[in-house]
Amino acid sequence: MKKVFIVAVLALGLNSFAQDRKERPSREKMEQMTPEQRNQLLVKKMTLDLDLNAKQQEQVGEIIAEQSAKREAMKTERKAKMEAAKAERLEMKNKMLDNQIEMKNKMKSILSADQFAKWESQREKNREKMGERMENWREKRKSEKRE
Repeated sequence: MKKVFIVAVLALGLNSFAQDRKERPSREKMEQMTPEQRNQLLVKKMTLDLDLNAKQQEQVGEIIAEQSAKREAMKTERKAKMEAAKAERLEMKNKMLDNQIEMKNKMKSILSADQFAKWESQREKNREKMGERMENWREKRKSEKRE
């Protein structure tokens, strides 16, 4: 059973690299197929390539179906996590902006017009400095990844 699985994985890997781009079905066509259709197609290709008998075809089909189900579950889980992360980022951004509005209103009520203008210009300078530091950090990180 382990040998069949290893052969199946190797065949799939080698098959994907060995084929010409024109011969392979496009990603869109593959996504339009049901998982069962894709699995059946893979089993038939492997049968042609590896000369599988009926029992082997059944076993390989089960393995491919199992892997396909796992892959779909992981894909669904990843999409759910990405959506949750987007919602969380939106919530955090809203909170941050609410806090900034609240801070600005409080400062406006305390400071004179001149003081408030000076305070805002200082905040803007600080934002620019922070932006520069973030840009430097990103560039440093990119250069470290290249090395």
